[in-house]
Amino acid sequence: MDYFSAMRAFRYAAELGSLSQAAAKLGVKTSTVSRCITDLEQDLAVALFNRSTRGLVLTEGGRVFYEQALQVLKSLDEARAVTAALNSSPRGLLRVTMPTAFGRRHIIRHLPEFMERFPKIDVDAVMTDDVVKIIDSGIDLAIRIGALPDSQLMARRLAQHRRVVCASPRYVARYGAPASPEELSTHVTLRFPLAADDRWIFVDRSAGPDASQIPVRIDGRIRADDTDSLLDLAVAGCGVALLPTWAIGEAVQAGQLVRLLREWEVQPTPAVPAIWAVYPPKKTVSTKVRAFIDFYAELFSKESYWGV
Repeated sequence: MDYFSAMRAFRYAAELGSLSQAAAKLGVKTSTVSRCITDLEQDLAVALFNRSTRGLVLTEGGRVFYEQALQVLKSLDEARAVTAALNSSPRGLLRVTMPTAFGRRHIIRHLPEFMERFPKIDVDAVMTDDVVKIIDSGIDLAIRIGALPDSQLMARRLAQHRRVVCASPRYVARYGAPASPEELSTHVTLRFPLAADDRWIFVDRSAGPDASQIPVRIDGRIRADDTDSLLDLAVAGCGVALLPTWAIGEAVQAGQLVRLLREWEVQPTPAVPAIWAVYPPKKTVSTKVRAFIDFYAELFSKESYWGV
């Protein structure tokens, strides 16, 4: 007996209350469905249906078997769908939202290569620094930066999100470079709303995973809530900035910025952030979403990628 085929025949017979209708649903003969039910009843040593002029009615044993069989068949269908998706060609419209500055530098820049690799995927890029409710907005995928809040959304870490202390050569020539985190209190710093209490948190990279956190209060006349604006201000020599590595690579390579306090890890908050791909919870992740995530995860994993 093909047990899964017999279970499917039983399922439709139970749901439709008719052997003939179950046979029509499966595209087989009524006698085939009847034989499947008989084989199951013999194997289980229990009657699954009471038969009457009104049709088929599940027995107590039939109801128990139906509930369990339904779960088994559902799991089988999901397993087949997941496996089959591995060989299917990614296609369709992919709606992806991303922070504007990061998206422009690191998503849009490589989009032509992605589109060439996956010619059947169309991309609708939603550039915004607002946190979009992806399910309500019909978004397939969101790129998010920081520490993720608890939610039912699925997430995959694409890269570490590191920030470094930096300043322009002109600023360093004029005011010197801080030799320790504590010396920052004597420097002009560029502030941003993420550090609400105007503190940067330093961790000694050489001290290992148990290193204590050192909060340092910063001071400066300028506060901005935009990464590109802070970058421009730092390049102009307006102060010491704490900027993400994904934003400053080109400026460092061009000699417009120099890194300071290299032996320290620095964050504006105690939480350890990352760069994430976030998507709605589904049993089977669509091939277009998986293709996009895999493409950028591979790209960002290269040590030389960020250029800092």
